[in-house]
Order: sequence, then C-alpha cells, then structure tokens
Amino acid sequence: MQYRQLGDSGLLVSQLVLGTLPFGGRDGFEKCGTVDVATATRLFDIAFDAGVNMVDTADLYSHGLAEEVVGKALGGQRDNILLASKGRSPVDQNPNNSGASRYHLIRACEASLKRLRTDHLDLYQVHNWDGLTPIEETLEALGHLVRSGKVRYFGTSNYTGWQMMKTLGKAELHGWLKPISQQIYYTPESREAEYELLPLALDQKLGTLVWGPMGEGLLTGSTRRGKPAPPSTRQGSGWPEPYVHDTERALDIIETLASVGDEHGVSVARVCLAWLLERPGITGLIVGARTEEHLRDNLAATELKLTVAQRSRIEAASRPAPLYPYWHRFTAGIDRFDPAEQPFLNEHRQTLEARKDK
Repeated sequence: MQYRQLGDSGLLVSQLVLGTLPFGGRDGFEKCGTVDVATATRLFDIAFDAGVNMVDTADLYSHGLAEEVVGKALGGQRDNILLASKGRSPVDQNPNNSGASRYHLIRACEASLKRLRTDHLDLYQVHNWDGLTPIEETLEALGHLVRSGKVRYFGTSNYTGWQMMKTLGKAELHGWLKPISQQIYYTPESREAEYELLPLALDQKLGTLVWGPMGEGLLTGSTRRGKPAPPSTRQGSGWPEPYVHDTERALDIIETLASVGDEHGVSVARVCLAWLLERPGITGLIVGARTEEHLRDNLAATELKLTVAQRSRIEAASRPAPLYPYWHRFTAGIDRFDPAEQPFLNEHRQTLEARKDK
C-alpha cells in the first residue's frame, strides 16, 4: 500500500480508502448493501491489515445508520486510522436541517460525532454545494469546527470547478483555513473531471478522493455486453446511479477492461482500479465492498501493474471528447499550455489529430 499526501496538508492517506455506503442498509440504501456491525468489523480488519488508513462515511448513508455501524465496528481501532465523514444533506423535513449554513453544518457534525462514537473527525467534507448559503458563512462554520477540536481538516464533495475556486478564493481573501481535498466521481466511463476538477486539483494542490471508482458496480464485470447485471448487484437492483449517456460506449469500455483483465488473469474491477490509481491528480480511491472476497480483490489492485500499452488501450477506449475551449486551442494554434492541464490536453490533441488524418 502506498500513501499519498492529501492536498497541501501533512496528512498521508492510503491510495485505497474504505467506503461505507453499503453499511446499514435502510431507507433506500439497502440496494447498496446491508453490512452489519460484525461484517463491518471483519472488513475493517482486512483493510487495515492491508495498510488502508482511512475510512470514509457520511450522515446521508442509510440516514445515519452507516455512521452508527462504523462507530460500533471501529471500537479500539479508532485512534489508529483517519476517519472522514460528510454533512450538508437534508436530514428531515425541517428546511433548516439542510445545507451548508452555520446552523446546519455544526449540528450535523456534532450528530455525526455521537453516532461515530468519537470526539473528532480527521476530515469533514461538505457533501454538496449549497446555492443559498454565502460561502463565507460555510467557511466560518468549518473554521469554528476546526478551532473547537471537533474537526482536524475539511474538504468538499461534488463541487464544480467554479464552486471550488470560489471557495478557495474566498478563504484566501479573508486569510481563513482552506479545504484540503475534494471528493469526486471519476471512472474510465466517466472522465468529465478531467475538464476542470483534476487540473484544478493539480494547480491548487488539492487532494482528490474518488467515490464510486468502479461506477457504483457498473465496471466490476457483473455487467457485460449481452449480460445484464444480476438482481443481487447494485446495478441490477434499480439503484439510480451512475448516469450513463452512451450505453454502447460504456459496454465497449467494460470489454476493454475485461480483455486487459484476461491478459493478467484478474477481474475487471481490479483493472479498473489499477488504471485509475495512475491517473494524474488522484490521491486515493474509495472502495465500498460488501463481502470479504470483493474487498480482497479490490485491495489487490495496488499490486497490479499494467503495461504502457494496456494503459493506452483503456485510455483510448474511454477518452472523452474535446470540448470548447479545449479543441479551440489546437485548431487556433495556441501555445503556452498550463502544466496542470497538460496531461489531459495531450489526450485531446490525439483525438483531434486522429480525426484530421481520416
């Protein structure tokens, strides 16, 4: 297991993080899994023995039950790992019990601490952007949580590029603490983060944790061309995510991952994770296994070394289309590219050059 610096902080985080979306399983989340305390304890033991040093959860998962399971299962191991959670989501019908206001965030954090049976969170993340609350209020609330000792560091989740830069800019303007990380969705099938979020992370020295790196079960191999996902899987149970705009393209990507897996004698999931671990700007991948077998397979991705040719095959099969203004830089002969976006622009250039040659 390798450890990577989480943004511009002193924290070192394992390249695989244990996610807890499958923990609990109520109020619609049973489609993701129903991991109980005993199973969670076993999964923790396996992950920590392999070198995983962070557990990620949220108050939204099973509406607090996942945090309760985590708190009970961690037991005496709490002080040996980094514990991350999230707040911002609606918790009931009270309109003030939602969002990133000072009122809600502080209450949400304190409620999470009780469920998790701990006095502090190592990383607290705003689960989604709040379009009503001034970002200054959110930053002040997060700063208060740090100063009170209830939170060590904070980050964001599911922000757009401009929302993240607004947050960083306001913090810098006022001399306040900044978020050290972003949690985003990024897979071989869904590479939109390469347009703004990953270059932003490289430029601003933000850590990037990836949720759903296997497409919430889509890229595990349970779904193949001509073979729909079994009802026992998340993709076969009616879970609404991820959004896939081109099913045939997604199946092509899965078949490419599978062919590379066949060459190594490993699973589609393992190839998917191994490819993502080497992408620019990625700090860690959050994996949320329901069984010991799946967790061990995910952990083995850290030892899988893809060849340059194999990595290129996966990249070519999954490459997103160059959007404006990216394609315009090449057609207009623009120079002086930013180092933070150079890796992704190089791939856009290849797409444009291949099309020109046809």
